Amino acid sequence: MKRAAFLDRDGVINVEHGYVHTWEDFEFVPGSVDAMRRLHEAGYALVVITNQSGLARGMYTEAQYQQLTATLREHLLGQGVPLAAVYHCPHHPKGTVPALAVDCDCRKPAPGMLLQAARALDLSLADSVLVGDKGSDAEAGRAAGVGRVMLVRSGHALTPADLALADSVHADLAAATADLLADATAARAP
Repeated sequence: MKRAAFLDRDGVINVEHGYVHTWEDFEFVPGSVDAMRRLHEAGYALVVITNQSGLARGMYTEAQYQQLTATLREHLLGQGVPLAAVYHCPHHPKGTVPALAVDCDCRKPAPGMLLQAARALDLSLADSVLVGDKGSDAEAGRAAGVGRVMLVRSGHALTPADLALADSVHADLAAATADLLADATAARAP
């Protein structure tokens, strides 16, 4: 079984501008591409897990979301950062698109996307890491049994309860990755 780095998208990989759905509006968080490359080189399968309630709210279409995702994957691959998979939840109970306005088991804090990825990619959740920027990300990681849960500060307020769910909190993905890989190096030292 492989280990994965489960990465939230908005706020972790890209700057969260609110319902980003076009490549023109997509702006990488500084250092995030290099951090993903370092995780890949360290043997982590990179799996993006993202709530996309803008779909349920009718703010953009599935085709627009898929186009952005395809462009993101292609861009990252060109930077030496292959994504093993990208999972998204299009649902929101208060959505305006009836088919997507449902409670589901994939919208974080539910663990559905992580569990689906683990089955499809033969991942060891206990050996994996999750990096998110909200308490709901940490809750999903804990519910799925992910071995290490890290949060980054993207501008979302983190409550004491959110902080309690995380193993560590960092400025961004680059800092979280540096900490994770330094711990792995220290664990291998005699």
